[in-house]
Amino acid sequence: MNIKEYLAEKKQVVEEALAAYMLVEKEPLIQHIKAMRYSLFAGGKRVRPILAIAAAEALQVSHPSLLPIACALECIHTYSLIHDDLPAMDNDDLRRGKPTSHMVFGEAEAILAGDGLLSLAFDLMAHPEVAVHLSPAENLRIIGLVARAIGPLGMVGGQSLDLAAEGRQISLDQLQFIHRCKTGALITASVQAGAIFAGADAPRFEALTTYGEKIGLAFQIVDDLLDVVGSTEELGKTAGADLNRQKATYPSFLGVEKTRELARDAVAAAVEALNDFDHRADPLRELAHYIYSRNR
Repeated sequence: MNIKEYLAEKKQVVEEALAAYMLVEKEPLIQHIKAMRYSLFAGGKRVRPILAIAAAEALQVSHPSLLPIACALECIHTYSLIHDDLPAMDNDDLRRGKPTSHMVFGEAEAILAGDGLLSLAFDLMAHPEVAVHLSPAENLRIIGLVARAIGPLGMVGGQSLDLAAEGRQISLDQLQFIHRCKTGALITASVQAGAIFAGADAPRFEALTTYGEKIGLAFQIVDDLLDVVGSTEELGKTAGADLNRQKATYPSFLGVEKTRELARDAVAAAVEALNDFDHRADPLRELAHYIYSRNR
């Protein structure tokens, strides 16, 4: 299969759904909604919603009722980027090749734009369209799973630990724990949400969870690599920012070549987790390879 064509096709589906679900700019909240829309529609690969869709397809389920959940995952991811870029956090002025939200709308409005997208995400996961396909218990399972993945034991906690580690010596085990929380948890939850939506049994849910964990690891490792070897133009954000902030990264522990090897191993483990799936899981397999080979 051609993974670039698959990603382009699914990205278009997600973009159209986001456009349908997202609030429109009108008074009295025009500035707040404009800030939300600015970051949500600033570009991006839409990897997390596509992972949810691909996981469901691997289990032979393709249904439009998954789209509110897929869009919720993208809203959460975008909120996290807005807040990560804030002066009190990573203090970045470029994201997806455009000025960051706080550079355009000010710090307070950027914070509120992120808050608005996070709240909208839970509204979408509870959308009436979802009930067309899922039982209340299944829907609650997805909502709870995503909430845990992005909360104090997941993404938010990982970001806190990441900030605390700046300029300090930490172990490789600590770095891996930070990245499992900060980056891997939402990626894994995206795959799991698609699996639950498609009615995965316990063995297949476990296999897809392993896949999500391994590509989450690969994604973060490649991010760390790109910060070292990529350019600002390629990345759409400031290259070398991790080094400037004295962040612990895989290249700082292992060097570039060993880091590449670790990323390859994570991708291989992700693909291996899908051994019991047929060709319908090929998009997931090719997505794993795409994550390793991406340049932004």
